[in-house]
Parts: sequence; C-alpha cells; structure tokens
Amino acid sequence: MTIHTVNTTAFAGQRPGTSGLRKKVSEFQQPAYLENFVQSIFNTLGDCAGQTLVLGGDGRYFNRHAIQVILRMAAAHGFAKVLVGQGGILSTPALSCVVRKRAASGGIVLSASHNPGGPDGDFGIKYNIANGGPAPEKITEAIYGQTQVLSEYRISDAGDLDLDTLGRARIEQMDVEVIDPVADYAALMADLFDFAAIKALFAGGFMMRFDGMHAVSGPYAHAILEGLLGAPRGTVINGTPLEDFGGHHPDPNPVNAAELVALMSAPDAPDFGAASDGDADRNMIVGRGIAVTPSDSLAIIAANAAVAPGYRSGIKGIARSMPTSTAPDRVAHALKVPCYETPTGWKYFGNLMDAGMVTLCGEESYGTGSDHIREKDGLWAVLFWLNLLAASGKSVDTLVREHWARFGRNYYSRHDYEAVESSAAEGLMAHLREQLPALAGQVIDGYTVDFADDFVYKDPVDGSIASKQGVRIVMTDGSRIVFRLSGTGTEGATIRLYLERYERDVAMHDIPAQEALAGLATIADRLAGLHQRTGRDRPTVTT
Repeated sequence: MTIHTVNTTAFAGQRPGTSGLRKKVSEFQQPAYLENFVQSIFNTLGDCAGQTLVLGGDGRYFNRHAIQVILRMAAAHGFAKVLVGQGGILSTPALSCVVRKRAASGGIVLSASHNPGGPDGDFGIKYNIANGGPAPEKITEAIYGQTQVLSEYRISDAGDLDLDTLGRARIEQMDVEVIDPVADYAALMADLFDFAAIKALFAGGFMMRFDGMHAVSGPYAHAILEGLLGAPRGTVINGTPLEDFGGHHPDPNPVNAAELVALMSAPDAPDFGAASDGDADRNMIVGRGIAVTPSDSLAIIAANAAVAPGYRSGIKGIARSMPTSTAPDRVAHALKVPCYETPTGWKYFGNLMDAGMVTLCGEESYGTGSDHIREKDGLWAVLFWLNLLAASGKSVDTLVREHWARFGRNYYSRHDYEAVESSAAEGLMAHLREQLPALAGQVIDGYTVDFADDFVYKDPVDGSIASKQGVRIVMTDGSRIVFRLSGTGTEGATIRLYLERYERDVAMHDIPAQEALAGLATIADRLAGLHQRTGRDRPTVTT
C-alpha cells in the first residue's frame, strides 16, 4: 500500500447547506468531487494523527463507494481508527450515539436524509464533531473555504475492505473496525425508556405498524421493536434498506407515507402507526384517524416527559426551530422551564444541550430529539410515544385531544413550493423584506400585525449571530406567517410557507387544518406574490 498525493482542481458550489453538502449523485460521481470535499474536511480538522473517526450512511446509492474512498483518505491522513457500520450502514442518530459513546473525535455521515435516492437521486455528506452533532457554521464555512482553494488530495491505494463482516482490518497504519450498527444505539434506548412496560403493551395485543420506507431505520426497528420489545413480526413494513428506497421519497409525512396514513384510517387500523425517513432522524406519529403534527408531538412529549425513566427527574428546557409552532412554548411556560427559539438546523441546538440549558428539541420538519445525542432521532420519538401509550393506557387520539383541552390547539401547516427558479425565490424573499418596516400595526383581513421581521438569532451560549433566518409576520392573537428558503434540496430553491393559528376554545378544535388556516394563506399569498413570482397556483407539498 502506498499513499499518493493527487493533483486536483477546485469545484464551485461545494458550500454545505443546513445539514451538509447535498447534490445529485451524478455530481458526486465526477472524478475527484467527493475526494475534494473530504480533503477539505481533513484540511479543516488539521492534524488527524491518533484520532478515531466514525463512518456510515443510510445505504443509498453511492454509499458503499463513498465509504471505501473515505477509508483510504482517512488512512492517508493518519487517523488511528475508523469505526464503520456493517454494510456501510449507520443511521444519523446512531452515528451520533457511537461518536459520543466511543469518545471519537468526530464522524462522517453519508446521507441526503429525506431526499430521493438511486442513480438519478441525491447524495450527501456532512461532518459531525466530537459531541456527536453537526459541525457548527464556523467549521462548515472553513470547509467551504478549503473547497475553493485546494489543489491536491491524499489517498491510499489500498483495495476495498469487506464491509459486511464484523471484525477488524487495517489500511496503512489505521485500524478499521466494522461494528454492529444497532447495538450501541439499542442499549441507549433501553436506558431511556421502560422497555418492560412497552413489551407488556405488545404482549397484551397492542398492534402497531412502523414504516421504514425502505430506508435505514428498518434494521433498527426490526431489532428493537420486533426483537427486544416483542412486537409481532410484520409490525415493521418496508424495513429493508434499498439504494433507491424502492423508488419512493423517504420523507415521513402524510403525502409520502400515504400508505401508512391510509392504513391508520381503515376500520381495522392498528392502535399506533409511525414512520421514519432516509437516515432515521425524522419521525411521523399516527393514531387511528389522526396524524400528529411534529409541533404537537414535541409539546406532548415535553408535557409527559416524566413517564420515561430517562426523563423522570424532569426537563431543563425546550428548544424549537423558529418555523415550528409555538405549542411547545405553552408547555414550557406551564413547566416553568425556558423555551428557546433557534434557526432551522439541528446544529443550533448543540450549544444549548452541551451547556445543559435544554433537554428536548424539535423542528417542524418531523424532527424531534433530546440531549441523549446531538441529532434528531426518529426511533427515539416513536419509543417515547410507545412508553407514553403504555404508561397512560390511552389512545393517540385521546392523548392529543386532552393536550389541546389543556393547552389549546395550534392549527399549523407547511406549504412547500419545490424546485422554484432560484432567482425567483430570492426575489420573493427580497420583496417580503422590503415590506417589513411598514407592516407592524396594519390590519389585514381582520388580523392585526404585531410585528414583522427577518429572524436574527443570537446564541445565548457563545454569542454568535445568525441573520436572515426567515421572515416572520406575527399577529396580535399569536397567529404567524413565516417564509424561508430551505437548504436541504438539490434542485433550484424550495420556498417554505408556514401558517399557524392558535385556538383556545375546545369547541373549535375539530376544524380541518387547511380550512382553519385559509385566511392566513390568502394574506401570505398577497404579501409575497406567491402565484405571480413562482408561477404556481398551489404548493408542491402541503403538510
């Protein structure tokens, strides 16, 4: 084996987005494209000698090839050890768990999360730091800076390793250990939740369906739900990871998980339904005839945290992304704990968790988690709901309605306008920003604007500033209209419109969400010029 220094040319456009670099597979397949980005990570880290790296991905197309390349490059940069998931598999939450448990210096996650896979689909790569969480912006910007100037990369000419057999091998002077991708994560879940109570729930005839969406959560759900907890075989559907996710979009929402939603609306529906996404960090919770919004799920988990052994002593605080509904804020107020509003992106929660300021975190994009790791965690949320169902003996529908009766209902929806021409999307946001100074105090279709701004976040731990994080138009009754551009797509721009209306009256809790929010949607369209500027008469996806 020999380490080679290979001359290369910088690629434009390798700036990491909300969660790493995501591009079409065809872009990653360009000669040296992946190598350049990995070299930029290692250049940013500096001296890697003696360090341990964790490596794995969601099993999508190009995952195995990328792992072999990264292993050879890690060996060329002096890493002492790389822990890689068997078959190249490690869910995003499991990788965070392993980094923390094994005291690794960091990890590389290979995933484009909820984006489609396959040869014509998407691929992604991101670096996680030693706390197990996504690299903060100062690191991702340094990586981007390196991508613009590097002229060479280093790589060993070693052959491919067997990723399918547990055990150890060597590349150059570096140890490679192929590990069970589920074991460390499953042990952590057993510490946090009352597995005996959940096992008794299943033994008593409780029925569930978990849709793995042919993505990485399948092996974890099989091992934990059907294995450790005794759920009947067949509880997990679409549980085998496929390189193209079976041709489906692995995003757990009522649109892309329509099969599960239909099942849960049938006369013979199971008691509980759930789904997770491409890399297993998102979740969808479904009861008989009711899909729980991510904002409500976070709020209900917070209100009932003490039912789970890992949270019996209470929670320190809650953090939610700015576009997420204010339902968790009401719970935090009742519990007399702080609730922090951050920009979108799990990396913003890391400082708060490391400082011991929050226990639970959530984003409206079906991401929920806690300080047990530094990523959102799909199966963790499902297990929390199972623990709650076992402890309460109530149905999902009853738990949700009781929560609304106590705290009020936050009607909430997200409208996505996908693959909009980038200049049109930027123009729409600029048009909105121009109107902000004059909006406060205006009465629009019966709503009075309390304030309107472009969200700026000052991190309470390190004082760092994140600006232009989304346009907020907040009404005096607490209703909100939020616009932001998503950083997770790979084609054009995605405009996300978030609508929220608070309703305290229990008698008004059964209005269809889109009907309840129709007035706000009309105002949003008028202010932004959505129809004229995008050429669309309706959203691509409504959740």
